[in-house]
Amino acid sequence: MKSISSRRIRLGAVLTGAVMAGGLSLTALGLGHSGRSDDVARIQSATRVFHAIMKTPDKGIPKELLEGARCIAIIPGEKKLAFGIGGNYGKGLVSCRTAAGWSAPLFLQIGGGSWGLQLGGSSTDVVMVFMSRSGLNHLLSNKFKIGAGATAAAGPVGRHAEAATSASMHGKILTYSRSRGLFAGVSLNGAVVQPDDSGNRSMYGVVTNEAILNGQVKAPVVAAPLLRELNVYSAAARAENQ
Repeated sequence: MKSISSRRIRLGAVLTGAVMAGGLSLTALGLGHSGRSDDVARIQSATRVFHAIMKTPDKGIPKELLEGARCIAIIPGEKKLAFGIGGNYGKGLVSCRTAAGWSAPLFLQIGGGSWGLQLGGSSTDVVMVFMSRSGLNHLLSNKFKIGAGATAAAGPVGRHAEAATSASMHGKILTYSRSRGLFAGVSLNGAVVQPDDSGNRSMYGVVTNEAILNGQVKAPVVAAPLLRELNVYSAAARAENQ
């Protein structure tokens, strides 16, 4: 028992230190490999998460924000590792607005760590709303840390939240989480976001991140319900090339 506990603590330390330092990817830790069946399940989970969040507008993302959003990322069931020194990781997707509507989903990984005693694990849905072209540029890089060059803030919640029309919201990545049915803005500063290369290859073959998010890659049939959900709650006609 002691040796198992020691291994868990060492694994937690490795995850936390590696992700916080940004020097080692989730893939390198053996947590990042994805196949086509994983991709399909991830799209379906993301669709359910977004629908559940937005079916109660008074407790969802303000409509004005979705109308102006450049990209929306959904990470279903982000996991929290609890091995004495904790870490968080999750796999999801992001779709960006193009002149023709929402793009095929680019598959993502998100990771982050926290020092201190962790008692038990949890599963949390994460949503990120990218309000500017600079946010899209971050998505097209190999890896970026939220809050370090990518300005982030906990997003407002409600049908017409006052903060939704504030100019200070428009250059940010607005971040949310949902756990046990409660949806709220949350700070994700320090979390590391990177493409899930194995997932993207499994679904699309050899293509670039830019081609996917710029609408040059056809969306898979399984993504149609998700893209319809995004269109329901945002005005695709307001796409802008900034």
